[in-house]
Amino acid sequence: MARTHVIGAGIAGLAAAVSLVQQGYAVNLYEASGHAGGRCRSYEDPRLGCTVDNGNHLLLSGNKSALRYLADINAVDRLVGPDSAAFPFFDVPTGRRWWLRPSRGRFPWWILDPRRRIPDSRVWEYLATIRLAAAGSNQTVVDCVGGDNVLFRRLWEPLSVATLNTPAQEGAATLLWTVLRESFAKGEAACRPLVAKSGLSEAFVEPALDFLRQRGTQIRFRHRLRDIEYTAGRAGLLDFGTAQVPVRNDESVILALPPAVVACIVPSVTVPEKSQPIVNVHFRLAEPPGLPGELPIMGLIGGTSQWLFSRGDIVSITISAAGALAEQSAEAIARRTWPEATAALDLKHEALPTYSVVKEKRATIAQTPEGVRRRPDTRTNIDNLFLAGDWINTRVPATLESAARSGYMAATAIRSERIGA
Repeated sequence: MARTHVIGAGIAGLAAAVSLVQQGYAVNLYEASGHAGGRCRSYEDPRLGCTVDNGNHLLLSGNKSALRYLADINAVDRLVGPDSAAFPFFDVPTGRRWWLRPSRGRFPWWILDPRRRIPDSRVWEYLATIRLAAAGSNQTVVDCVGGDNVLFRRLWEPLSVATLNTPAQEGAATLLWTVLRESFAKGEAACRPLVAKSGLSEAFVEPALDFLRQRGTQIRFRHRLRDIEYTAGRAGLLDFGTAQVPVRNDESVILALPPAVVACIVPSVTVPEKSQPIVNVHFRLAEPPGLPGELPIMGLIGGTSQWLFSRGDIVSITISAAGALAEQSAEAIARRTWPEATAALDLKHEALPTYSVVKEKRATIAQTPEGVRRRPDTRTNIDNLFLAGDWINTRVPATLESAARSGYMAATAIRSERIGA
């Protein structure tokens, strides 16, 4: 039985391992830490006294690769979302509220209805979508949609920051267009919001580990790859420091590792060099808050916070492309974002509750035009060495969708190589 060594048990590595096992391959899975999931996991927070997610992740019903991964591990039912696409928004400076409800079909009829358009926006402003579709490789989001209008502040900027984790003035327009093409451009059924019902680990990680273990996959935690020895243009030995693992001639290796680590181990691979932080703030309330329409999410416009997530008595705030904010103290961040949460939830004069701040200083690559050009393909110049990770060239932003897609791409490349051998 052909064997593949998958290094890294984040969502990219897990998706690759699941796909290969389904096709009859033997898989050895290695992870440097003591847990799987990478940035997509849950943990017990001693400050809050409960389990929370490391970060907040929102899927759309058009995210085919991520949903395929969940279907493969029999975990689709561990997501929750509305029966139709609906996104509530709250404008922090003005207190104004509205809903974004896409049309059922591909043509965006909602734009023609002043009651459904973004408040104070005009029909002609939405024509910027055409410029996004035709964007060149060097163009940023602002180059295509402008940066000095209501629609930019209330739609394009929050959408760009949320999907690219990069300021709109720097974010690659081509990547934002792929998001629109695979979701909103297909109509309401492709852009329904989905979040983990009980937690990221319960939805994305634990079912995958169970799936793999039941099929004989060897999973080795606390195995940090130090180096690879090459023989005749192939990966021949995996050096984990305390253990050296030979790679036979009929075996393959998938590196599902961060770009900086890959650059050290495989110097011939060009990787994105810049990254962007994400900050998440978890507040524990005395009782569960009520969000509009009983949805688990709300978009926040014009403040520090960008998305508000609610699960039980935990309210979580996400700030993407956090920049200098990530350098501030946890208390300063909590005190800055809590008033925005209370206003959005219509909580009157609530004192700062127990909170926990999670800073991911290198959450994703900086998804600028330059960063996009530096994303490598899954195949390398080493015959049996392949790459996976949300940061490789999946042609979509570095998200959960990209991570799952990269894992399937690596598995497909290995199978193709076997067939062609």
